[in-house]
Amino acid sequence: MYFWVKTAHLVFVIAWMASVFYLPRILVNLTETRSQPEVQARLLLMGRKLYRFGHGMFGLAVVLGLLLWFGYRFLPDFQTMVAPGTGWMHAKLALVVLLLAYFIVAGRWLKGVGEGRSLPSSKALRWFNEVPVLVLVAVVYLVLAKPF
Repeated sequence: MYFWVKTAHLVFVIAWMASVFYLPRILVNLTETRSQPEVQARLLLMGRKLYRFGHGMFGLAVVLGLLLWFGYRFLPDFQTMVAPGTGWMHAKLALVVLLLAYFIVAGRWLKGVGEGRSLPSSKALRWFNEVPVLVLVAVVYLVLAKPF
């Protein structure tokens, strides 16, 4: 059962990360198509749907992650992540919170565009788009190496 829960958790994390990576790209496209209202409307719709999808995937990943963390209390013979030497988990969770904050900021910018507010420059958004890649590398390292 543990590996099925872990598999589902990873699938939902991957789906959420896809939205984390793509939402800023939609923001870049919104800045570059200011003179094209029909394209802007389509991008806003896509962005809103992606943002809702991302939140759903994040929620499922969190529920399954909590089951992985505390499942041993509810399911017999379920492995536990609560033990000495799991400091890496706290570091990983801190980075996940950072990614969630990043995703929420991108969502607020998207909502602002719909309300007529402007976005940062295309160049700034391209740099903003690189942040989750670096954080994801750190998360993957922590999960695989479990350095502390």
